[in-house]
Amino acid sequence: MIYESIINVFQPFLLLIIVTGVSLGIIWGALPGLSTTMAMALLIGFTSTMSQDVAICFMLGVYTGSVFGGAISAILINIPGTPDAVPTMIEGHALAKKGEAGTALGTSIFGSFIGNWVGILLLIFLMPFLIAVALKFKSWEMFLLSIIGISVCGTMCSGEIPIKGWIVGFIGILIAMVGIDPIYGIERYTFDNPNLYDGFSYIPILIGLFGICEIIKTLPNENKSPIPKSIGKLFLPFSILKKYVFTAFRSGLIGTFIGALPGAGANVASFLSYDIGRKQASTEERKKWGKGSYEAIVCAEVANNANIGGSMLPTLALGIPGNAAAAALLAALTMKNVVVGPTIEIDHPGLVYFIYAVLLIANFFMYAMAIALIKPCIKLFSLSRGLLLPLIIPVCILGAYAARLNLSDLWIMFFAGIFGYFLTMSKYPTAPAVLGVILGPMADENLRRSLMIFSEKNINYFFEQYIGLILLLIFIYVIYDGIKRLKMN
Repeated sequence: MIYESIINVFQPFLLLIIVTGVSLGIIWGALPGLSTTMAMALLIGFTSTMSQDVAICFMLGVYTGSVFGGAISAILINIPGTPDAVPTMIEGHALAKKGEAGTALGTSIFGSFIGNWVGILLLIFLMPFLIAVALKFKSWEMFLLSIIGISVCGTMCSGEIPIKGWIVGFIGILIAMVGIDPIYGIERYTFDNPNLYDGFSYIPILIGLFGICEIIKTLPNENKSPIPKSIGKLFLPFSILKKYVFTAFRSGLIGTFIGALPGAGANVASFLSYDIGRKQASTEERKKWGKGSYEAIVCAEVANNANIGGSMLPTLALGIPGNAAAAALLAALTMKNVVVGPTIEIDHPGLVYFIYAVLLIANFFMYAMAIALIKPCIKLFSLSRGLLLPLIIPVCILGAYAARLNLSDLWIMFFAGIFGYFLTMSKYPTAPAVLGVILGPMADENLRRSLMIFSEKNINYFFEQYIGLILLLIFIYVIYDGIKRLKMN
């Protein structure tokens, strides 16, 4: 089925869409301050007029390209295009100062290519197992799963103060409650405003929190980093790269595993892999870390690209986005009436294999376009942020409006941007809010349905649901671990 899906993707128009998505992703990711999540959030509105296959090809192309793109600016001008490119910036820019910018970029391209392969292959092999388990989930399990996703996201995104992430996630759930009740059809928090009967669309909220917020936050800063005049040769000899095969495999496993945790994201994978790599490096190699280590670049780039495949696991099998970028992809699928989750293969036969095929082909295009677009990206860095970021505002407006063709969504977007800015300034994470808005309806409907079922059963029925019991223990542990970390501080 994967082979048939690859043949299906090899239509000239779909290949063109993938190349376009990958190219836009690389350029977007390379521009300072424009993260992968921001790229996915802003461009999602344009998929509303696309067919299902075209939209998937475009969004996965953007996802694949933008994760690598952050390494270009990180190495050349010491400004990470995406947050997960910070370890690459530390090592790559140090090499660029030595006149080895080309080999640093070549190593990051190699690491990104290998990382994507590891993530995609693990996705293909682990997906059937995860779906088999997920098919046993009932309403109670789905409720617990959604709450665990929001709780883990809050914990992972909030550093040492997880309660901040939980608060923001709870706010997201409250926002999701606005509208018509899905079970009894009762209005909730609408205040007799017809614009609120359908609730808040998560697309303008996503664009506001990660687009408008980023513009407000980044616009006052100036880009004063010098651009190297020459990048030198682009690739390290294979004899040197093959020494890092085990490092690449280990980093790929780390990136995929972290990607499967809701809310963890590529930045967590990149930093964790970088830290573990430094501890596992030889004494001689360890001396180079922080001063320009090719092994360190491999650790970071393999992990943050393997994170793509990892984030697809919970997104497709459970309907819980692995990170904010995967949440944008989930939103794009929802716009096409694709309900992801345990029954995805029953409801949409062959769709999962089509996604596998697109990821595989997008990885090859990423490798080719990364080489082709490095020099054009260097020219883009000469643009000031004062000129560049205001140009993104019309893209935000079009993306928010195109989803439902509703002017009220523009107000939602701007208010979400202002709210996100205050959250960021107060050192509260924004990702749990997005996850709360997306998973809120799932948590609400499944909790109430499960309570209706439990009301007709005796208490023993609750304890007979062993999967639910395991998930409940996981949820209690997540909360306990968060409280324990809070007390330590």
